[in-house]
Amino acid sequence: MGMSVIISVASEEDAEQILKLQYLGFQSEAELYGDWGIEPLTQTLDSLRTELAERHVLVARLGDEVVGTVRGRVDEGGVGRIGRLVVHPRMQRHGLGGRLLEAMERRLLEERQVVGFRLFTGHRSLGNLRLYTRQGYRQTGVRPLGGELSYVVLEKPVPSVLAA
Repeated sequence: MGMSVIISVASEEDAEQILKLQYLGFQSEAELYGDWGIEPLTQTLDSLRTELAERHVLVARLGDEVVGTVRGRVDEGGVGRIGRLVVHPRMQRHGLGGRLLEAMERRLLEERQVVGFRLFTGHRSLGNLRLYTRQGYRQTGVRPLGGELSYVVLEKPVPSVLAA
């Protein structure tokens, strides 16, 4: 009998596993852009612990192992900002990224009135772009970051059934 993946709120005890997963998961992004200095690969454990205290952080667990994570917050304008979605490479392409994204959207909606959701990804990250499009996000802009790197900004309105 196989184990099920459970999504829950991250605790401070998860910090080391989250950081290791983040480092593993963002290797492909760093390689894709030729930039090994991206923030997910240089973040410190102390910085991550601060985020755990200040933002919503969810984890996906397979037994005791953290195999996915996502972070979010609601900004001053009521926009749910979602980031650092990462799924362990061996667990990808099984719907876990979409489940984490939906769980974070629900979590942010529970916090306060949300007018919509916003996230971003690199312009070459085609798998990420496909996932976000399947989840109802639409491209609203591109921000050049210098060199050959640009971020694609994606947004999603709050479905009326959820906003009520």
